[in-house]
Amino acid sequence: MQHGSAARPVRGRSALIWPLAIFMVLAALFAFALRAGDPSKLPSALIGKMAPPTELKPIEGLTDGAGHPVAGFTSLDLAQGEVSVVNFWASWCIPCVEEHPVLVRLKETTGVRVFGINYKDQPAAARRFLGRYGNPFVAVGEDGNGRTAIEWGVYGMPETFIVDGKGRIAFKHVGPITAEALEAKIVPAIRAAERR
Repeated sequence: MQHGSAARPVRGRSALIWPLAIFMVLAALFAFALRAGDPSKLPSALIGKMAPPTELKPIEGLTDGAGHPVAGFTSLDLAQGEVSVVNFWASWCIPCVEEHPVLVRLKETTGVRVFGINYKDQPAAARRFLGRYGNPFVAVGEDGNGRTAIEWGVYGMPETFIVDGKGRIAFKHVGPITAEALEAKIVPAIRAAERR
């Protein structure tokens, strides 16, 4: 009788240790995957498919250098025979601040049309951001509720898509575009989309 009661606590401890050990192994694997992974290589189910139906109103009060209102845009604007770059950004996004000069250079060096989608931002903050850092966008749409970002499969700010002249997504870049990524990935992807 005593022998049986002494064995029960040992079994009870091992019943607790195994789930804890399994949890620790899974947590370690998850942490390793997060650190080892390159977020710019996250797959996109949209590559090769038409850009999601998009209809974005302009940012209230946003004007260009001549004082003309900057328009919003629709997915039809991305299928006009020219390659386009679509950039999701926000004024509160620190990597967006770091990326912005590269977007300005992208427009200047390639001549490609760059469309901006302002994510969950206040119009005044978005206007201040573009006033301070420059506006490389031919049009800027407002994604106030984040619905457009969901439809495009956006993981976080910033993200950039290259859309071919027929309106199909040809390339996706997750995270800020650096000067190195501009030369090694973005410009070659634009040139490849132009040849389609």
